[in-house]
Amino acid sequence: MAFIPYALLHIGAYIVGSIPFAIVSSRVFGLNDPRSYGSGNPGATNVLRSGSKAAAALTLLGDCMKGWLVVWAAQALGFDTATAALAGLAAFIGHVFSVFLRFKGGKGVATALGVIVGLDLRVALTCLGVWLLIALVSRYSSAAALAAALVAPIVAYFVSGSTAITLVILTISAILIWRHAANIRRLLAGTEGKIGGRKSPECEE
Repeated sequence: MAFIPYALLHIGAYIVGSIPFAIVSSRVFGLNDPRSYGSGNPGATNVLRSGSKAAAALTLLGDCMKGWLVVWAAQALGFDTATAALAGLAAFIGHVFSVFLRFKGGKGVATALGVIVGLDLRVALTCLGVWLLIALVSRYSSAAALAAALVAPIVAYFVSGSTAITLVILTISAILIWRHAANIRRLLAGTEGKIGGRKSPECEE
Protein backbone atom coordinates (compact mmCIF):
# COMPACT_ATOMS: atom_id res chain seq x y z
CA MET A 1 0.00 0.00 0.00
CA ALA A 2 2.94 2.34 0.65
CA PHE A 3 3.66 2.28 -3.06
CA ILE A 4 0.54 4.37 -3.82
CA PRO A 5 1.57 7.65 -2.10
CA TYR A 6 5.09 7.32 -3.53
CA ALA A 7 3.69 6.84 -7.02
CA LEU A 8 1.27 9.74 -6.61
CA LEU A 9 4.10 11.99 -5.41
CA HIS A 10 6.27 11.28 -8.41
CA ILE A 11 3.46 11.46 -10.94
CA GLY A 12 2.41 14.78 -9.42
CA ALA A 13 6.02 16.01 -9.52
CA TYR A 14 6.28 15.06 -13.20
CA ILE A 15 3.05 16.92 -14.03
CA VAL A 16 4.18 20.03 -12.15
CA GLY A 17 7.52 19.87 -13.95
CA SER A 18 5.71 19.58 -17.26
CA ILE A 19 4.03 22.99 -16.90
CA PRO A 20 5.54 25.03 -19.79
CA PHE A 21 6.04 28.43 -18.19
CA ALA A 22 7.54 29.78 -21.42
CA ILE A 23 4.19 29.29 -23.10
CA VAL A 24 2.16 30.35 -20.05
CA SER A 25 4.09 33.61 -19.66
CA SER A 26 3.90 34.30 -23.39
CA ARG A 27 0.12 33.99 -23.30
CA VAL A 28 -0.08 36.20 -20.20
CA PHE A 29 1.83 38.93 -22.02
CA GLY A 30 0.07 38.40 -25.35
CA LEU A 31 3.17 37.11 -27.14
CA ASN A 32 3.59 34.49 -29.84
CA ASP A 33 4.25 30.89 -28.87
CA PRO A 34 8.04 30.72 -28.22
CA ARG A 35 8.21 27.54 -30.26
CA SER A 36 7.35 29.59 -33.35
CA TYR A 37 10.46 31.80 -33.40
CA GLY A 38 14.16 31.87 -32.57
CA SER A 39 15.43 28.45 -31.60
CA GLY A 40 11.91 27.17 -30.93
CA ASN A 41 13.02 26.17 -27.44
CA PRO A 42 10.35 26.77 -24.75
CA GLY A 43 12.74 28.46 -22.35
CA ALA A 44 13.46 31.87 -20.85
CA THR A 45 16.26 32.75 -23.28
CA ASN A 46 14.04 32.22 -26.29
CA VAL A 47 11.14 34.11 -24.68
CA LEU A 48 13.57 37.01 -24.22
CA ARG A 49 13.84 37.18 -28.02
CA SER A 50 10.22 38.33 -28.05
CA GLY A 51 11.46 41.60 -26.59
CA SER A 52 9.64 41.15 -23.29
CA LYS A 53 12.04 40.98 -20.37
CA ALA A 54 9.10 40.60 -18.00
CA ALA A 55 7.86 37.47 -19.81
CA ALA A 56 11.36 36.02 -19.85
CA ALA A 57 11.77 36.74 -16.13
CA LEU A 58 8.42 35.09 -15.36
CA THR A 59 9.48 32.06 -17.40
CA LEU A 60 12.80 31.80 -15.57
CA LEU A 61 11.15 32.17 -12.17
CA GLY A 62 8.38 29.69 -12.95
CA ASP A 63 10.73 27.05 -14.32
CA CYS A 64 13.02 27.40 -11.32
CA MET A 65 10.24 27.47 -8.74
CA LYS A 66 8.53 24.33 -9.99
CA GLY A 67 11.75 22.38 -9.44
CA TRP A 68 12.09 23.74 -5.92
CA LEU A 69 8.38 23.31 -5.12
CA VAL A 70 8.19 19.56 -5.65
CA VAL A 71 11.25 18.94 -3.46
CA TRP A 72 9.87 21.21 -0.73
CA ALA A 73 6.43 19.57 -0.94
CA ALA A 74 7.91 16.08 -0.66
CA GLN A 75 9.89 17.12 2.41
CA ALA A 76 6.88 18.91 3.95
CA LEU A 77 4.79 15.76 3.48
CA GLY A 78 7.34 13.77 5.47
CA PHE A 79 9.02 11.80 2.70
CA ASP A 80 12.68 10.96 3.17
CA THR A 81 15.60 12.62 1.38
CA ALA A 82 15.89 9.98 -1.33
CA THR A 83 12.18 10.23 -2.19
CA ALA A 84 12.30 14.02 -2.25
CA ALA A 85 15.35 13.88 -4.53
CA LEU A 86 13.56 11.49 -6.90
CA ALA A 87 10.55 13.82 -6.92
CA GLY A 88 12.88 16.60 -8.02
CA LEU A 89 14.22 14.37 -10.77
CA ALA A 90 10.65 13.64 -11.88
CA ALA A 91 9.95 17.38 -12.12
CA PHE A 92 13.11 17.93 -14.14
CA ILE A 93 12.20 15.11 -16.52
CA GLY A 94 8.72 16.63 -16.78
CA HIS A 95 10.25 19.89 -17.98
CA VAL A 96 12.51 18.21 -20.53
CA PHE A 97 9.81 15.79 -21.71
CA SER A 98 6.63 17.75 -21.01
CA VAL A 99 3.40 15.81 -21.29
CA PHE A 100 1.71 19.09 -22.28
CA LEU A 101 4.08 19.59 -25.23
CA ARG A 102 3.99 16.07 -26.64
CA PHE A 103 7.12 15.22 -24.63
CA LYS A 104 9.17 18.00 -26.25
CA GLY A 105 10.21 20.43 -23.53
CA GLY A 106 13.06 22.77 -22.69
CA LYS A 107 16.67 22.05 -21.83
CA GLY A 108 16.02 22.26 -18.11
CA VAL A 109 18.72 24.54 -16.70
CA ALA A 110 16.38 26.69 -14.58
CA THR A 111 14.37 23.70 -13.37
CA ALA A 112 17.57 21.85 -12.48
CA LEU A 113 18.69 24.84 -10.42
CA GLY A 114 15.35 24.88 -8.61
CA VAL A 115 15.63 21.19 -7.78
CA ILE A 116 19.17 21.62 -6.46
CA VAL A 117 18.12 24.63 -4.36
CA GLY A 118 15.52 22.39 -2.74
CA LEU A 119 17.99 19.57 -2.16
CA ASP A 120 21.04 21.52 -0.98
CA LEU A 121 21.38 25.28 -1.15
CA ARG A 122 25.17 25.07 -0.86
CA VAL A 123 25.43 23.01 -4.02
CA ALA A 124 23.03 25.35 -5.83
CA LEU A 125 25.00 28.46 -4.86
CA THR A 126 28.25 26.83 -6.00
CA CYS A 127 26.71 25.93 -9.36
CA LEU A 128 25.30 29.44 -9.74
CA GLY A 129 28.74 30.86 -8.97
CA VAL A 130 30.35 28.64 -11.60
CA TRP A 131 27.71 29.64 -14.13
CA LEU A 132 28.26 33.34 -13.50
CA LEU A 133 32.05 33.03 -13.64
CA ILE A 134 32.11 31.10 -16.92
CA ALA A 135 29.42 33.31 -18.43
CA LEU A 136 31.34 36.48 -17.54
CA VAL A 137 34.67 35.15 -18.78
CA SER A 138 33.53 33.37 -21.95
CA ARG A 139 30.21 35.12 -22.67
CA TYR A 140 28.83 31.71 -23.68
CA SER A 141 25.63 30.88 -21.80
CA SER A 142 25.77 27.26 -22.96
CA ALA A 143 29.39 26.86 -21.81
CA ALA A 144 28.39 28.24 -18.41
CA ALA A 145 25.51 25.77 -18.15
CA LEU A 146 27.76 22.87 -19.14
CA ALA A 147 30.42 23.87 -16.62
CA ALA A 148 27.82 24.08 -13.85
CA ALA A 149 26.44 20.67 -14.87
CA LEU A 150 29.92 19.13 -14.66
CA VAL A 151 30.65 20.67 -11.27
CA ALA A 152 27.26 19.94 -9.66
CA PRO A 153 27.60 16.20 -8.92
CA ILE A 154 31.18 16.64 -7.69
CA VAL A 155 30.15 19.34 -5.25
CA ALA A 156 27.10 17.32 -4.21
CA TYR A 157 29.30 14.32 -3.42
CA PHE A 158 31.57 16.28 -1.09
CA VAL A 159 29.01 18.68 0.38
CA SER A 160 25.59 17.07 0.61
CA GLY A 161 26.57 13.91 2.44
CA SER A 162 23.72 12.11 0.68
CA THR A 163 24.20 9.38 -1.88
CA ALA A 164 20.63 9.88 -3.13
CA ILE A 165 21.14 13.60 -3.72
CA THR A 166 24.45 12.98 -5.46
CA LEU A 167 23.01 10.34 -7.78
CA VAL A 168 19.98 12.46 -8.67
CA ILE A 169 22.13 15.50 -9.41
CA LEU A 170 24.48 13.29 -11.45
CA THR A 171 21.50 12.08 -13.50
CA ILE A 172 20.22 15.63 -14.01
CA SER A 173 23.70 16.77 -15.08
CA ALA A 174 24.00 13.92 -17.58
CA ILE A 175 20.64 14.81 -19.15
CA LEU A 176 21.57 18.50 -19.27
CA ILE A 177 24.82 17.73 -21.07
CA TRP A 178 22.98 15.46 -23.51
CA ARG A 179 20.41 18.21 -24.17
CA HIS A 180 23.28 20.56 -24.99
CA ALA A 181 24.80 18.28 -27.63
CA ALA A 182 24.12 20.78 -30.43
CA ASN A 183 25.59 23.60 -28.33
CA ILE A 184 28.73 21.54 -27.73
CA ARG A 185 29.15 21.00 -31.47
CA ARG A 186 28.81 24.75 -32.10
CA LEU A 187 31.24 25.58 -29.31
CA LEU A 188 33.82 23.26 -30.84
CA ALA A 189 33.18 24.74 -34.28
CA GLY A 190 33.38 28.31 -32.99
CA THR A 191 29.88 29.14 -34.21
CA GLU A 192 28.05 29.28 -30.88
CA GLY A 193 26.38 32.61 -30.18
CA LYS A 194 27.64 34.66 -27.26
CA ILE A 195 25.58 36.40 -24.61
CA GLY A 196 24.42 39.65 -26.14
CA GLY A 197 25.57 38.57 -29.59
CA ARG A 198 23.51 38.05 -32.72
CA LYS A 199 24.86 34.73 -34.00
CA SER A 200 23.18 31.38 -33.78
CA PRO A 201 19.64 31.84 -32.47
CA GLU A 202 19.72 28.25 -31.30
CA CYS A 203 22.46 28.85 -28.75
CA GLU A 204 20.50 29.20 -25.54
CA GLU A 205 20.77 26.73 -22.73
